[in-house]
Amino acid sequence: MNHHTFTALADPHRFQIVELLRERPHSVGEIADRLGLRQPQTSKHLRVLVGAGLVHMQPQANRRIAHLRPTPFRDLDDWLTRYRPLWEERLDRLDDYLNTLPPEDPTPDPDGI
Repeated sequence: MNHHTFTALADPHRFQIVELLRERPHSVGEIADRLGLRQPQTSKHLRVLVGAGLVHMQPQANRRIAHLRPTPFRDLDDWLTRYRPLWEERLDRLDDYLNTLPPEDPTPDPDGI
């Protein structure tokens, strides 16, 4: 996994394309239609995703079909898994702290203060 994965996914349109491709492969035109983008914009975003290794384009007659590549997503999951214990420990500490706070009074102040 490399920083290109994060850079590619940081753009909201590219993230939406990846989410769409999770369902099934789509042609460039289908992606453009589903996301309300122009075809040149869609092609540009797909080039970035291909460059990051997240998507593979397959020519099919006069269309190009975009497919997700599973390996980069497995690599991303492996990387995130290494941080999961840290996050869980910090969230447990936050939960412990929040449990030490007095409960809020659910009764509203009649003076609005």
